[in-house]
Parts: sequence; C-alpha cells; structure tokens
Amino acid sequence: MSKLDSTTSNMTDSTIQRMGFMEWAMLITLSILWGGSFFFNAVALRGLPPLAVVWGRVFIGCLGLGCLLAFSSIQVRPHLHRWRDFLVMGILNTAIPFSLIVWGQQHIQSGLAAVINATTPAFTILVANFFTTDERASLNKFAGAALGLGGVIMLIGTDAISGFGNHVLGQAAIMGAALSYACSATYARRLQGIPSMITACGQLTASTIVMLPIMLYLVRPWELPTPGIDVIGAVVGLGLLCSALAYILFFRILSRAGATNVQLVTLLIPFSASTLGIAFLGEPFTWRLVIGMLIVSTAALMIDGRLRLRR
Repeated sequence: MSKLDSTTSNMTDSTIQRMGFMEWAMLITLSILWGGSFFFNAVALRGLPPLAVVWGRVFIGCLGLGCLLAFSSIQVRPHLHRWRDFLVMGILNTAIPFSLIVWGQQHIQSGLAAVINATTPAFTILVANFFTTDERASLNKFAGAALGLGGVIMLIGTDAISGFGNHVLGQAAIMGAALSYACSATYARRLQGIPSMITACGQLTASTIVMLPIMLYLVRPWELPTPGIDVIGAVVGLGLLCSALAYILFFRILSRAGATNVQLVTLLIPFSASTLGIAFLGEPFTWRLVIGMLIVSTAALMIDGRLRLRR
C-alpha cells in the first residue's frame, strides 16, 4: 500500500484507460505479492520478534533494489543530495508502518490486518486535504474516506466491547500504519523529478540504517535461537518478493495502464491476503471479514471515482 500511495500522489489520469490481459495479470500478481506480505509476516513472527522481521525485510529489499540499480542505466549520484527526503520517507513510509503492521499481526489475523490497512487511501485523502493547498478533496472522495474509516472504526469498536485487549490494540496499530502511509504520500510530493526506483531504494536504505541500532538494542539478535527455514524464507520473501519485485511490477503497470488503473490493487490486496491466511495459516472465514472487505472496497471505488454519488 505504501508504495502505491507515495508514487501515485503526484500523478493524475483524466480518463481511465482500458487494460488488456497482460495488465490485469500483472495487477493480480501485484496484489498477491503485497497481500502476501501479511502472510509472510505471520510466518516470520513464528520465529522472530517484530523488529527483526521488519529490519530483515527492508535490508533484503534494499540489497535487491540496489543490485538492480547497479546494473541499470539510472544515474544515482545526482540525487544523493536528497538524502534528507529519503530519510523522512524511510521513516514514514517504511520503518513506522512496517513495524506497526508486524506488531499488530501478533494479535489479529492477516486478513483483517489487510482490510484495515486498505484504509490508507481514505487517510491520504484527509491528510492531503488539510495539509496541502492544491489537493482539496471532492464530496465523493470525502464520502469514500468517511465510509472506509467509519466502517473500520465500527469493526474495531465491536471488538472493544468484548474487552479492550491486545486484539484491539493490534487493530489500532494497523490503522496507525495506514495513517503513516498517508503522511508519507503527502510528503512524497517533494520527490518530483527523482526516478521512482531511486526513491524506493533510497527510502529502504534509510530505514535500514535508522532501524539497525534500534533493532540491535531492543532485540539483541545474537541471543535469539536460530530461526527455522520457513521463517528465514518468509523474511527473504518479504524483502525480494513483496518489496523489490513488487516495486518493479508496480512501475511496469503504472507505465502501461496509468495511475488510476494501478490503484485498483487497493481493492485486491485484502482478498489475496485473506485467501492466503485461510488456505495456509488456518485462519477462519468469517462474515465480519467479508463485511469489512465490502466496506473498504466500496470506499476505495468512491475515492477512485469509479463509483460516484449523485448530488
């Protein structure tokens, strides 16, 4: 989600382009990759604490994108003076939300986490409206944002009635991650003119550096038992598949189908994450999850402009 919002915040499509078979295939694959991050998080948490999982993801993703940049024709040196912007993006778009999501997934199911995280576009609409002068939200977007946030808050409130425990705090943490993504999307307006691959690698590098001393101090990884092959594979999958490869695929869709169409991945991520959780993690299928997906999907369609209110 973060990747989507921070990159498309500076792009507009006056019309919705038609997508062919290849574009749809890439979009579905991207939703599986980003939805799969919730699945990989759940597997990695079986053998590693949250901060170790997050640092492993950003470090491996940084290595993957760094290797791609090294073999590409993109010039990195002219953009190194923007390191402060990469640092802010690394904190807002990676370090904070990744940590909140992984911590929250200790207490809630991956499918529900994906549904709550899908409120990112709604938060982005509100943040951009109040903190920018040229991205005022329309009535339709405000209605979509209110529907998405209100629906998720209602679901969290239903859980709170049965007792304010870690499951409620876990859901609140995922919402905090969505808010952090929204703030990063607004800040990303400053990164105009920088190739998207450099922005992605720059923020992952910054978050890797920032989180390293925190992770070493709080986690003390040298004292942890050796994780199993499934845990190691999950962290590698988070870095290479859900970060490096997902970026490449995202930019390819963006260039071929436009910013409006690529935002449809927001609707698909909760479905892929829920399916993986049910199929491989033994998570139950509940109507509460279905209602949440319907609410968030409807809100995203309204924000995107494909579903409009009649005045």
